[in-house]
Amino acid sequence: MPKIVVLDPLAEDGLKMMQDAGLEYEVRTGLKGEELRQTLTEFDGAICRSGVKITAEALEGNKRLKAIARAGVGVDNIDLKAATRCGVVVMNTPGGNTVSTAEQTFALMLALSRNTCAANQSLVEGRWDRKKFTGRQLGGKTLGIVGMGRIGQTVAKFAKAFDMKLVAFDPYLSAARAQELDVKLYDSVAEFLPIIDYLTVHTPLTDATRNLISDKEIDAMKPGACLINCARGGIYNMDALVRGLDSGKLGGVALDVYPEEPYTESPLFGRPNVVCTPHLGASTAEAQMNVALEAVELLIDYLKNGVIRQAVNFSSLDPKTLAELHGSLDLAYRLGVFAQQVAPGAVSTCKIEYKGELARKNTTLVTSAFCSGYLTGVMGEEISVVSAAPMMQERGLKVVEEKCAKTGDFSSVISIELETDKGSVSFAGALFGASIPRLILYNKLRIDAHLDGALLVTTQPDQPGVVAALGATSAKHGSNIAHMTLGRNFHAPDGDAVSVLALDGVVPPELVADVAALPQIHSVVAAQLPKPGEYPSWMN
Repeated sequence: MPKIVVLDPLAEDGLKMMQDAGLEYEVRTGLKGEELRQTLTEFDGAICRSGVKITAEALEGNKRLKAIARAGVGVDNIDLKAATRCGVVVMNTPGGNTVSTAEQTFALMLALSRNTCAANQSLVEGRWDRKKFTGRQLGGKTLGIVGMGRIGQTVAKFAKAFDMKLVAFDPYLSAARAQELDVKLYDSVAEFLPIIDYLTVHTPLTDATRNLISDKEIDAMKPGACLINCARGGIYNMDALVRGLDSGKLGGVALDVYPEEPYTESPLFGRPNVVCTPHLGASTAEAQMNVALEAVELLIDYLKNGVIRQAVNFSSLDPKTLAELHGSLDLAYRLGVFAQQVAPGAVSTCKIEYKGELARKNTTLVTSAFCSGYLTGVMGEEISVVSAAPMMQERGLKVVEEKCAKTGDFSSVISIELETDKGSVSFAGALFGASIPRLILYNKLRIDAHLDGALLVTTQPDQPGVVAALGATSAKHGSNIAHMTLGRNFHAPDGDAVSVLALDGVVPPELVADVAALPQIHSVVAAQLPKPGEYPSWMN
């Protein structure tokens, strides 16, 4: 009989579900250190929220624990690499708190607009200050949304009911899906900042989103703009918010999340045009029940039936099948990472064509590996192969599979074509031997380039002088060329050519800009791929 430990407070419905399923469970909350490590060795599965910290030390030497279910979305309190090394499947429940978090966003927006908290406090203190608390309505105002995943899209639907105008930035939301939501997409956050009345963010905290809104961005906004954050602390620069309020540029700030939590002292607290709550986005009875039930279902499916769903660190494949497809999965994953960085605009369709021997196999997982690579770049964290394809669909990105069993120069080829709002790009990859992934085609130009490390890809006329210009420009920026590959259209030798420079380290943005300015260059893109032999955790 599998035994489950509940490490954080869980809704009673979830406990009852385990009891009804015949699972033995114990509730042990507030654990840490050696007590937590020892407890985890006594159970087959664990359920947690965000309170407990399951570190590498907590998992060290564990031979029994098989799965951890996180009743919620974020898994930053769980060491995924350590869990993977221990063979522990980590699963989360991304859909359970969507509505609650979207509602909290609107609760803060409304409270900020109508001075609700300050007005309530004035009555508590025995004052009747109607004129002092005159607010403004949401109807007719422009709401900017950064991040159009589950929560962002739900916020958009709520905003339409309030007759708000919607603009958004999400480079991975398709134009068709944006049209369905009646949202105007922009190519960058900076483009819509001057026109918004309200801004809300619904993205993970990554290097790209940390301090996304700071002094420069606040200066670009219209006077009186209001900022709301129910996503992750750190997306807004806290000091910049204070300066924006002090200057009068910001009309208000509403926060539910903070750079560090608990967060009990801030110069923002107590201001009349600031509303702050202690991370209540998912704190509703319904959300807690939903994530509890979903977490228990995930554990029951795995521990009783061997079914893995919504895993963030593990593949559902058996070892034999994984070994057979390992090279193809690695190739597809790298092509996905490459695709996310070289697409010229917002992608609407990813067409994947399998040629040769691979076309005769079940390629569902290979396609998921491509999606995993693509979304890992989008989300700033590793996306499991199990959940990658549904996440692509959720964002309105259409993934189309095609197959051709005819064998050409290579035993198997994976061809990718991306359709975007700024044109299309195509490329293909193949395995040399059983495990060496190579780029063999770029925009119909034949090439033979490594698919690893820092790459600078250019297209240009097939004429003398280009290689010298690329080398000189790279040297100017101190970028050492590890190796360089040239390709061309062999049917039109005086046409276009492609070059792939593999650089040591990373590709500096200044190098990309200078290469783009060279008169011979038609196009240039930079891509950072995994190192040789470096795989996502679900492949290990």
